[in-house]
Amino acid sequence: MKLGGNTVLITGGTSGIGLELAAKLLERENTVIVTGRDAAALAAARQKFPGLHTLQSDVRDPGAVIELHRRVMAEFPRLNVLVNNAGVMRKINLQTFGNDLEAITEEIEINLSGTIRMVMQFLPHLRAQPSAAIVNVSSGLAFNPYPIAPIYGATKAAIHSFTQSLRVQLKRTNIQVFELAPPAVATPLNHVFAEELKGTPVMSVEKLVAAALQGLERDQPEIRVGFANVSKFLSRVAPGFILKQLSKPVDLMLAQMKQLNG
Repeated sequence: MKLGGNTVLITGGTSGIGLELAAKLLERENTVIVTGRDAAALAAARQKFPGLHTLQSDVRDPGAVIELHRRVMAEFPRLNVLVNNAGVMRKINLQTFGNDLEAITEEIEINLSGTIRMVMQFLPHLRAQPSAAIVNVSSGLAFNPYPIAPIYGATKAAIHSFTQSLRVQLKRTNIQVFELAPPAVATPLNHVFAEELKGTPVMSVEKLVAAALQGLERDQPEIRVGFANVSKFLSRVAPGFILKQLSKPVDLMLAQMKQLNG
């Protein structure tokens, strides 16, 4: 994939991986648009990187995705790269969460449904470009469950599957389909997991994005970085072992529940 002269749209681009990717693509003379829900965060990103374009949008809302498409087509008709990066990750105790059926699926609406909506809304336009790309951000946890974050892990596994299917269906088109599977990265998304990540190598966002750009330049369809490579390997050769290791935070949570309940 050529990494210069593109028009790139990045969802969830006001911090973490999305913002670092935007910054590096700006350096390579691309037109870069980022989206986010928070107007203040969008303004801060624009102030930090004056060449950056920002649009407020929410991938959870189909109407907002349609409106985003309308604005992008009007203002950036040469769009040829879509990066689906918007995501949220929560620790969830399924025994105590309660019966809030709307809240329990928040990660599905953002991580999975949002990605699929964006792809489907922008696909006809991308097919009309001389060359185009879709980059879906999954996770090293796409290959093994992470029981302390059960909905997040399920969405990332689904994104991995969806991206593979999308790649097959678009194999005779002008669109390249990439999956970026990061390990644990030092971003706001992982701050709530500080206790669980003690002793676990956490990659800098700069190192992750450098590896991502290298993978895109090499036309590597599945860009697995750091622990994501280990996770996929162990899912094949030792699934029970890796699940046991990733289950330790839940073991601690259940022990704490037992103490509280006497």
